[in-house]
Amino acid sequence: MKLTKLSTLVLGCIFIANSSQAMDLTVVSWGGAYSKSQINAYHDPYMELNPDITIIHDESSAEAVAKLRAMREAGNLTWDLVDAVPADAIRLCDEGLAMEVDVDEILEPAPDGTPASEDFGASLVSECFIPQIVYSTTFGFRTDVESWNGNEPDDVCDVFDLEAFPGKRSLEKRPINNMEWALLCDGVAKEDIYDVLETEEGQNRALAKLDTIKDDIIWWSAGADTPQWLADGEVVFGSTYNGRFFALIEEEEQPVKILWDAQVFEYDGWIIPTGLPEDRLAVVMDLVRFATDTQRLADQAKYISYGPARASSNALVGQHATLGIDMAPHMPGHPDNAYNVFYFNYDWWADYRDDLDAKFQAWLAN
Repeated sequence: MKLTKLSTLVLGCIFIANSSQAMDLTVVSWGGAYSKSQINAYHDPYMELNPDITIIHDESSAEAVAKLRAMREAGNLTWDLVDAVPADAIRLCDEGLAMEVDVDEILEPAPDGTPASEDFGASLVSECFIPQIVYSTTFGFRTDVESWNGNEPDDVCDVFDLEAFPGKRSLEKRPINNMEWALLCDGVAKEDIYDVLETEEGQNRALAKLDTIKDDIIWWSAGADTPQWLADGEVVFGSTYNGRFFALIEEEEQPVKILWDAQVFEYDGWIIPTGLPEDRLAVVMDLVRFATDTQRLADQAKYISYGPARASSNALVGQHATLGIDMAPHMPGHPDNAYNVFYFNYDWWADYRDDLDAKFQAWLAN
C-alpha cells in the first residue's frame, strides 16, 4: 500500500500521539558498530519521544533478499523496516517486496526548504530506496606483522601478494567487490571491469585470480568478523566496511591501519517491506521520517565514520560523541582517502547477482 502525503503524516502522527497500545517494531540492520550508531543517533531518541514503541533489533540485513522472499512464500511478514544496500533494494523493488516511495512526500525537507529529493541527490538509486549513509568497503591490515619486515601495503593488489605480505586474509563470502578487485589486480582497467565481468570468460578470470589466494582466505559473513579477526591476530589483512575499521582503530586502539586504495564507494539505506498492516506502516513511516532528517543523519556521524547521504547534514558533522576527535578525516569521501575510488555499479549487480551468487558458491565448494 502506498500512502498519500496527507494520510501518511496524519495517520502516523495520530497513531503515535494517541495510541496507548504498545507496539514492537522489528528493524533489520547489520549489527556491530553500525547498528550501535543507529541506536544512538535515532532509535533511542525515537523511543524516548514515543514510549509506547519498542524497536527490536535484528542483524539479518546480509540475508534480506532471501529472507523476504521466504516470508512472502510463507505469507508471514515479521519485519517492519530493513536496512539494505542499493543492489538488494533494486532487486526487492523489482520483485514487489519493497514499497515504492516518494521521498518528497514522506521525508523532511532540508532546514532551508530544499526538497528531500534534491538533498539526497545521486543516492536515490531506486524508487524503493531511502538513503542513509555513504560508506566504503575497503581493507585493513595489522601494523605489527613481523614477516612483513616493516613494510605496509599501499595498493589494493597487495592483497594478492602472498610473498611480500604473507598471512591469512578475510574476504566477504559473496562475489560483490571480490570479483571487481580480482579483475582490477589482473590488469583490467577500472572503466572496463563490468564489461569484462559480464562475460563468462571475465567471470572465470576473476575467480582464477581469487584462486591464487584461496587457501589463505577466511570468509566473513558479518561486518564485525574482520575487525574481530584482526584484533585476535587470526588474519593480518581483511575487507569490511570503513566504519568498522574506525571503531577498531580509534575506539579499541588496535594496531591496524586502513588501506584506502580502490575503496568501493557505496550507499546504504532503508526499504519498507510491502504488506505491512496500516497501523504498523504509519509508525514505520514516522520512524523513517525522523531517522532520515538532517540532524539525525549528522548525529549518526558522531558515532561512526560514514558520511550522511543528505547534503544538508554534512555541514553539521563535527566531533565524535565520546572520543572528541574530528570525524571528517575518517570519512571515505575525505580528499586524503578518496584518491583512487572504485564506484560500485548497483544496476549491474541487481541484474547479475543471483547468477553470480550461484557461480561463486559453486567455486567456493570446489
